[in-house]
Amino acid sequence: QVQLVESGGGLAQSGGSLRLSCAASAVSFGTYGMGWFRQSPGKERDFVAGINWSGDKTITTEAVKDRFTISRDNTKNTLYLQMNNLKPEDTALYFCAKSATPFFIEIATTTSAYDVWAQGIQVTVSS
Repeated sequence: QVQLVESGGGLAQSGGSLRLSCAASAVSFGTYGMGWFRQSPGKERDFVAGINWSGDKTITTEAVKDRFTISRDNTKNTLYLQMNNLKPEDTALYFCAKSATPFFIEIATTTSAYDVWAQGIQVTVSS
C-alpha cells in the first residue's frame, strides 16, 4: 500500500510562491496518475491539478491555470505542485492523492477516483 507524505506548505504573501512535494513510499508510484486537491473550512474538497502516470499529460483547474504547475519525478517517487502568484483565495488545506487505476490514460478530477490520500498540508496566503 502506497503512503503519501507532503511537505513544503506554510505561509506566503500574496504574489509569492510555494512548492509542495508529495513523497510516495512504494515503487509502484510511477504506474499511477496523481492529483492535488484543496479544501477550505466548511467547503468541499476541490480538484486543483492532475498528472497521468508517465507525466506527459497534465490538467489544472481554471482557478489556478497559468499560476500552478503539477509535475512528477518517477525516479524519486515524488509529486510536485509549484504555486506562483499566490492569492489569498488559494488558502486551504492541500492534499495529494493517488488514482485508483494504474496506467489510466485520462486524468480524473473527482475525489472518488483516488484511493490513497496524504494527510493534508496547510497553505496560507496573506494579503
